[in-house]
Amino acid sequence: MTEAPTQAAGDPATKRLRFGWYSYGWSAQVFETTVLAVFMSRYLPAVAANAVGENGRLFVLGIPIAPGSLFTYTVSLGSVLLIVLMPIVGAFADRTGRKRELLFAFAYLGALSCAAMVFVGLTDWVLGAVLFMVAFLTYKCARVVYNSLLPELAGADERDAVSSIGWAAGYLGGGVLLALNFVASFLIADSAVLARLSLCSAGVWWAAFMIVPAVILRKLPRSADAHAPKAGSAFTAGFKELGDTLRHLRLYPWTLLFLLAYLVYYDGIATTTTLAADYGQNELKLGETTLLSAILVVQFASFGGVLLLGRLSRRWGAKVVVAWSLVVWSVLITLAYFLQAGQPVQFYLLAVGISLVLGGSQALSRSMFASMIPTGKEAEYFSLFEISSSGTSALGPLVFGLVLQNTGSYRSAIFSLIAFFVLGLILLLLVNVRKAITAAGNPLPTTLDRER
Repeated sequence: MTEAPTQAAGDPATKRLRFGWYSYGWSAQVFETTVLAVFMSRYLPAVAANAVGENGRLFVLGIPIAPGSLFTYTVSLGSVLLIVLMPIVGAFADRTGRKRELLFAFAYLGALSCAAMVFVGLTDWVLGAVLFMVAFLTYKCARVVYNSLLPELAGADERDAVSSIGWAAGYLGGGVLLALNFVASFLIADSAVLARLSLCSAGVWWAAFMIVPAVILRKLPRSADAHAPKAGSAFTAGFKELGDTLRHLRLYPWTLLFLLAYLVYYDGIATTTTLAADYGQNELKLGETTLLSAILVVQFASFGGVLLLGRLSRRWGAKVVVAWSLVVWSVLITLAYFLQAGQPVQFYLLAVGISLVLGGSQALSRSMFASMIPTGKEAEYFSLFEISSSGTSALGPLVFGLVLQNTGSYRSAIFSLIAFFVLGLILLLLVNVRKAITAAGNPLPTTLDRER
């Protein structure tokens, strides 16, 4: 792989492009925090319950749905759609070279959908579900394109640091808006009004701060000439490119093994962070203020955690640092099992521990994967990467639910997630990073000499 001119670390133009890339993380992460993690997961079921009653049923295409399940079913449907949609988006982006246009088209549609959530009234569950679905799909598709820009902005020895800074900027941006919404919760007594305004604020924040990367990334070199469709529409050509990628994936067995490892351990990460509040509420008997403030702790502490692991990767290499982070995750899951009920300080300390490895393990996984994929196929391969993290993270909640159902213990259920970190670690250790990078035709980072 030939390093692009934009990958020179000291080049002012490169620094500017990277700042634009970081700025997108700052602007878009609010969807993950304010919309997905905190407000829509609570507001949409409440709206559905207001419409039909707690014991009533919603009917979608004739299928009865309990109001409390509307949000999770919407996420599940979106995840299934993404398995089909994201590879098509990736193939289209690589085929046309119009990554910047695709990124901001998806992102602004997502931001507009979030802003429009202010109109979701107390019984407007259909409007709420549709707007959330659109925002969810467009955010994830934009992220495919966003991630695919990483190899174009950073060379082999800079990729870990650039990926880590981008992830840290996202945590900081998401944390700042969530903190503002947390302050607003003390000023706005009506929880429904608070939710609508907070959801709208995420869309406004996303759209407003996205002006910065939209302007800066206009200078991003386009590879359209190399990937433009030779015949037919770019959309149909995207299907063809996707088919070629899936057929040729067998030529990169180490990259495929890494994807499998990431799928497993990310499932553990996603399930732990998603169900931590549920564990704190039902098993540890912690109040809502404690749970929400713990989410804020995770957001801001993760900013430092990402940068810390990024710095460690310069010395030890990404694979070694990610492997040790999975060991730490296993320790944290064990400690979570022994937390005492009614002790918020212990829960806060666990949140800080999670923060140290949460973003760093994901940011370094992203940069490691970026080195294992062939040139010109970045968006297509990152669509598969996003499927591993967004479209298939269902086994963890299933295991958690089965253990809870059969034991009646949230402690046993949370401890069962250690299996994902142990298995993911074993698979990661089996990955030959050197062979994966060489097979993809990319230059080897100097830190690879420190990895075993």
